[in-house]
Amino acid sequence: MLQFGQREPDLDYARRPTAFGLVFHDGRLACVRVDRGEGSYYDLPGGAIDGDETEEQALVREFVEETGMSVRPFARIAEASQYFRKSDGQPINNIGGFWVAEQLSLDPAAKVEADHELVWLHPHTALNELRHDAHAWAVAAWLRR
Repeated sequence: MLQFGQREPDLDYARRPTAFGLVFHDGRLACVRVDRGEGSYYDLPGGAIDGDETEEQALVREFVEETGMSVRPFARIAEASQYFRKSDGQPINNIGGFWVAEQLSLDPAAKVEADHELVWLHPHTALNELRHDAHAWAVAAWLRR
């Protein structure tokens, strides 16, 4: 599995199973802008797998929580890991799959994460703007198909 990010040798990185999604509409990619003031950033929708969820179940839940979008994952196109530090400073290694998914519906009232905003970026813009190298790599892998 590809590993992205720089591991700081004195930190213990928690292993976090994850799933992230690529949804395209009119030539644009669904991304989330996470509002952290001047430290705001872009991610692919998705996140941690809870309990005994499958990657697909986690992805469906995360899309609704972050964007209000209902999706149907249909193709797992990549797998990668990403070392990073969460906003609270906790060192994490996200490990999991990247899925192409179909948008089924959009209900902004269903979104529960107030600091997340659905934005549609051109895939080449996303390559430059996504916070995690693993996310940009997954977009590039999809573009090269």
